Amino acid sequence: MPNIILLAITAAILMTSACTEQNPPIEKTVKPHLVEIITAQSQSLTIQRERNGTLTALREIQIYNQEEGQITLLPFYENDKVKEGDIVAKLDDRLLQAQLERTQALRRKAGQNLLRFKNLAAKGLTPQTEVTRVETELAVAKADEHALLTRLDFTVIRAPISGIVSERLSERGNIAERYTHLLTLSDQSSLITEVAVSELLINKLHVGDKPRLLIDALGAINPPLNGTITRIYPNLDPFTRTGTVEITLSPVPTGARPGQLVRVTLQTQQAKRLLIPFTSLRRSTQGDYVFTIDSEQKAQITPVVTGLNVNDQIEIVSGLTKGVAVVVRGYTNLHANKKVTVVNVQALAQQTPNE
Repeated sequence: MPNIILLAITAAILMTSACTEQNPPIEKTVKPHLVEIITAQSQSLTIQRERNGTLTALREIQIYNQEEGQITLLPFYENDKVKEGDIVAKLDDRLLQAQLERTQALRRKAGQNLLRFKNLAAKGLTPQTEVTRVETELAVAKADEHALLTRLDFTVIRAPISGIVSERLSERGNIAERYTHLLTLSDQSSLITEVAVSELLINKLHVGDKPRLLIDALGAINPPLNGTITRIYPNLDPFTRTGTVEITLSPVPTGARPGQLVRVTLQTQQAKRLLIPFTSLRRSTQGDYVFTIDSEQKAQITPVVTGLNVNDQIEIVSGLTKGVAVVVRGYTNLHANKKVTVVNVQALAQQTPNE
């Protein structure tokens, strides 16, 4: 029995040795990390953005009465043209006229009394204090007369601007209490609109720029409409990070009216901009960055500051320079100082001269 056990152990050892000689250990090979890259290039281009706005009149004046009374004249209706200085409303002024006549009579009497007391004072027949008292009465009468003349002037309301009547809110015969809104005058010789613009774009616009305008209600117009940027508001909304740009449309085309929708195409001046594909941009809690490839074919993390989006590309304001290789595919498991293999070198060599 011991001989049989010994023979079995010897056979097992021989079989193990034979298997080892026939199947050598497999060496583990490391697969290269493949990436695709582009070369960051500067391009000379303009940026266009479309914003929607609403047309409003250049000036719109709401007319209120400063005196109360019955409306005796209200001659203009909506869409009537009014010239500056035209009478647009009159109020009943009979009570004020009566008060004025009384005040004028008191003023004349005070004037006569003053002459008489001055003559008496010159002869020493009345004290100077009486002269002073009558002079005061005359001054008060003149002030009352002036106040009533002003109030009478308020009963005749004239147009402060030339324009058209956009609102008529009362009728002849109505009693208008003080500070009642009677009419609205609209100066539509020019129309304006205000649009919200992002903080990235607003600094690239200037007063005097000529954005294109499209009014849907008018359809296609030949030649196309052009407005003028007349004001850029200095403050930005702290929540939306947008500012307000005012655009004036002058002359006003036929059919254009306040309240219409207008589409504004803003265009920046032509400038050199460093652009990369938007998909190459990475984001983290520390900020934006891209993977770049150095001369040793190693990946590096490069922080960048971005600007405007241009179609499927994004502007790089700082962090990159022209000619740097930027990774556009192959981000999985990519980290700083990792050796990579670029798979589109030939394609880049063919495209770079054209760019």
